[in-house]
Amino acid sequence: MGISLNPSTLLSGQGINVSSLVNQILSESDGQLTEWQNEQSTLQTQAGDLTSINTDLSNLATTVQALADPLGALAAQTATSSDNSVLTASANAGAPAGTSQIVVNSLATSGTVYTDDFAGGPDATILPNGATSGEIDLQIGGSGGTTQAITITAGSNDTLNTLSSYINSQNWGVTASVVTDATGSRLALVSQATGTPGALAITANNTNLNFDTPAGGTNASLTIDGIPYSSTSNTITGAVSGVTLNLANANPNETVSLSVGLDTTAVTDAINSFVAAYNQVIGDINAQFTVDPTNNSEGPLGGDSSLEDLQSSLLSDAAYSISGNNGYVNLASLGINTNNDGTLTVDSSQLASTLSSDPSAVQSFFQNATSTGFANNFNTDLTNQTNPTTGPLNTDLAQNSAEQQDLSTSITNFETQLTAEQTQLTSQYDAVNASLEAYPLLLQEMTETLATLSTNSSGTTSTASPTLTTGL
Repeated sequence: MGISLNPSTLLSGQGINVSSLVNQILSESDGQLTEWQNEQSTLQTQAGDLTSINTDLSNLATTVQALADPLGALAAQTATSSDNSVLTASANAGAPAGTSQIVVNSLATSGTVYTDDFAGGPDATILPNGATSGEIDLQIGGSGGTTQAITITAGSNDTLNTLSSYINSQNWGVTASVVTDATGSRLALVSQATGTPGALAITANNTNLNFDTPAGGTNASLTIDGIPYSSTSNTITGAVSGVTLNLANANPNETVSLSVGLDTTAVTDAINSFVAAYNQVIGDINAQFTVDPTNNSEGPLGGDSSLEDLQSSLLSDAAYSISGNNGYVNLASLGINTNNDGTLTVDSSQLASTLSSDPSAVQSFFQNATSTGFANNFNTDLTNQTNPTTGPLNTDLAQNSAEQQDLSTSITNFETQLTAEQTQLTSQYDAVNASLEAYPLLLQEMTETLATLSTNSSGTTSTASPTLTTGL
């Protein structure tokens, strides 16, 4: 494109628009810069799409790992009690399936001991008149436990309040408190442990306090499938293999049925999470290869061969089959069907029926000891696909980043060159503009000078010298 100037204004004193003229000259070089900037914008868009797909691919890998984990969702067991008001339970992964009959005869209790109401109140001395010291011996843990000799000293710990604070500071596993009600104040001691380790007793006392008979400190008593069981805690592990029992109430007249089996909710959730993550990735890829009818073009990554390879690999992984396994050999046999666009749909009813009728076959389909299950195979592929160094999308992102850096360098250097050229051209045309703006004045001066010279040469009046006559 040529440079446009208005000849009629050049010699009129208006000069030229230096900024506009320089920009017109430099615009001839903008083509390359614009091309680079467009390339950079395209790379940025592609990088954004690659990052999004790669993130969704990593999410898919996480859900597949959960299905391949031998201690994961497919091994999750649940324990169901026929009466949660008596006991509840939780099962560890791999707990043997089965049913136990349990009778809770009594709960494990904390040991307690307390005094009669003390007439003097919470801040009166508990020592006999004239005594400056005393002793209370507290036994913790029953006859085989330890005895703590509590020395009472006047002015130090000889009131209910100060004695309570002293006991709490000793960290014996006993909580002391002063209970005050309408009848008066009394000292109460409660073990922090249950069962026989928490049994309390007062074995000696020469103060004015009168301790009642200790209570509690007994073990839980129950039968499991007719076998007696005693526990110092109401939370019991080991009585039923892989199961933790939580005793809530004693009811010797009720037999509670405890069933342990596959946690079908956890398995269903894991499968649904996998399908959702898989569909997200497939949808991402499909969007790149879908032709936009308005411009008849694919998405920014439509020509990316790595993405095509990834799509092919994922579709192949989803179609993976095993042999035997009571006929549960592929996703469709479990009720997970493939749609025309490559995404998956879960038939919830069929999946629930399969989990109910043959849960071990479901687990064997996804994972097995030889690592040839559906999830095992898929997990191996995704481990390669998401490798930070060699994963195809990560490789594409690294190449994209390098190309962007090269373009940024080229654009920066080119813009520096244009800035220098702009400075030079501006300086040159500023000088030209100054001359053009001065032209009318110079023309006027020349015209006036020429007019003066013309008058002197043809229109000026000459004066003759006088003539003298002499007579002889």
